[in-house]
Amino acid sequence: MKRRLLILLLLLGAWHSMDAMHSCYATLQKDTLRIGNDVLERCFLWNGGALKTISVVDKRIHSVLRAMGKQPDFAIAKGNAEQGSMSSRWIESNGVHPGYLCVEVSYLQGSLSIKRIFRVYGNAPAIACDTYLKGVMKKVGNDVVASNVDRKNIESVEDMATELKTPTLDRLQLSGNHWQTKAVEFFDYTDWNDNLVLERNFIPYRKNGCRGNLLFAKDQLSGNGFFFLKESPVSSTQLHYGGADFITDFNDFMVVGTGVAASDISKDDWTRLYGCVLGVFNGEERNALASLRTYQKQLRMEKSVSDEMIMLNTWGDRSQDAKIDEAFCLQELDRAARLGITVFQLDDGWQTGKSPNSKSKGGSFRDIWKDNTYWTPNPHKFPHGLKKVVAKGKKLGIRIGLWFNPSIQNDFADWEKDAQAMVSLYRQYGISCFKIDGLQIPTKKAEENLRRMFDKVATETNHQVIFNLDATAGRRGGYHSMNEYGNIFLENRYTDWGNYYPYRTLRNLWQLSRYVPAEKLQVEFLNKWRNVAKYDSMDVFAPRNYSFDYLFAIAMPAQPLAWMEAANLPEEAFETSKLIETYKKVQHEFHSGIILPVGEEPSGRSWTGFQSMTKKDSGFFIIYREDNERASASLQTWLTPGDKVRLDKIAGSGDSTVAIVDETGKLKFAMPDKNQFTIYQYKIQK
Repeated sequence: MKRRLLILLLLLGAWHSMDAMHSCYATLQKDTLRIGNDVLERCFLWNGGALKTISVVDKRIHSVLRAMGKQPDFAIAKGNAEQGSMSSRWIESNGVHPGYLCVEVSYLQGSLSIKRIFRVYGNAPAIACDTYLKGVMKKVGNDVVASNVDRKNIESVEDMATELKTPTLDRLQLSGNHWQTKAVEFFDYTDWNDNLVLERNFIPYRKNGCRGNLLFAKDQLSGNGFFFLKESPVSSTQLHYGGADFITDFNDFMVVGTGVAASDISKDDWTRLYGCVLGVFNGEERNALASLRTYQKQLRMEKSVSDEMIMLNTWGDRSQDAKIDEAFCLQELDRAARLGITVFQLDDGWQTGKSPNSKSKGGSFRDIWKDNTYWTPNPHKFPHGLKKVVAKGKKLGIRIGLWFNPSIQNDFADWEKDAQAMVSLYRQYGISCFKIDGLQIPTKKAEENLRRMFDKVATETNHQVIFNLDATAGRRGGYHSMNEYGNIFLENRYTDWGNYYPYRTLRNLWQLSRYVPAEKLQVEFLNKWRNVAKYDSMDVFAPRNYSFDYLFAIAMPAQPLAWMEAANLPEEAFETSKLIETYKKVQHEFHSGIILPVGEEPSGRSWTGFQSMTKKDSGFFIIYREDNERASASLQTWLTPGDKVRLDKIAGSGDSTVAIVDETGKLKFAMPDKNQFTIYQYKIQK
């Protein structure tokens, strides 16, 4: 009963926030600051503004994590905090981002001004904090990877005092010696990586660092736990990276790696550090992941009109910019409509300027703004601008999106011009979806200017524009940074290069979906009839061995991306439009839930899938039987043992049925043949 109550509370918190403003609070009384909502409270010693956490309360189960509060949670300079102040205000929703309580704590520490802004969302079991600095900062230590192997034997208490001189973004100094801990590291630049998630499970001992954007810790005695989410690029692309994101020392947990150096701090302007989120859970992994996901869903609301998409982008067939023109796009729109596409994105080649990715030589991203027409429709390819393409798309119910590569030189110094170019395209043609490519974020200044560009476009279009943030190469935002601006274009895979394997795409989505909202990822499916000869004739995992329906089904938990030219599809491919139309009916509801992976890790031979928990007693499954001899399998789910579940088939090859969840949380599924899938809507029966 306790397990069901916890997940119910989490599900209610994920979607019902009408009373959010009334549930959030911040109070400073004498030496104690309390920040919280109806489900969570974080309590601090004021300490002049240099806050020290003394407790974290999970109100859902009336549990308390007691903290010792010996050192300030945020530490980057020596000296006492002075002139501390606290204020709070409610930030109204802008229609894309939900409202939240903004709690600002400011103080001085020597020559440095520090501002910590806490974001408290109604009913979310997590509180975020963004930290800003201004003034003069002394050079700080960064030796978080000092190896224990080089330290002496421990023969006394004094030998254990190995202070690591490094700044902390946040910190919890708890008690107890039985913290089961997991750090999760992520990898983007997916043109070079095809293993995107790395988990490390450990019990903290002496002071050590670990990498990752996420750290979960649970006390084995009480079952109470917490997580830290570091809102930053992935570890390998962070600025001024010292080799670790977290330091653990028995029961002392620190978030490290601020993303700034002393030279980044201005005397006059605030500089934003990497963000940090603290959340709580109790008991099993499902509760930890649901707490995390409930917070993640606050960053950008899933609006069916703008955020849901089944996109066609022709770059996947490797014609690059050779074919793209008005006539080609008008023909592609007809085919896209037949298939069921909702967004047609014109990739590189629509614009007057020539990029280095062009089929013809002479393109460049350097000095883009020497040509003020660079980001206008190419007049030779599009003699009517984009007017005819947009008009036809509107007639067919298809939005038009564009590829855009901001001018990266001099740390995006031309960000205002880039932003204005996109705003102009929105105002003239109604373009509300831009794929942002070619990013390089080598400095804090570049990061700040990039944010300024996104914010300007959002503000001047009344938040009607969504960005597809390409994660395929370079130093970019990763999976846990800049999520408020749109979704993530996950990977480039091409049959031309023989590197598109459907099960590997499924595996990447399956692994990421545990920690990253699947609905915020664009996942590709390709034309399986192209480049058959690029794959060994005996390779059972080659794309040709899967139905086109199955390839589309792999992308359904995410935002499906038809990475192809519709002109190159055979007639039989358009039969998949029946599945796509069925999927559209449940796409938004499926994505509104907490989506987590179920079953075995995809390997080409597994039974695997996804579960979307939309309400306390209902949701969806998408189940895949890969190339294996098992006609049925029991899959680990996120349901409660003993539940009686009605499974109603929406699409695919399985049958509707009623099943009982076994004592380990597994549910049995069956499909008659290999490489098949089924979409189910489930309902827990009383």
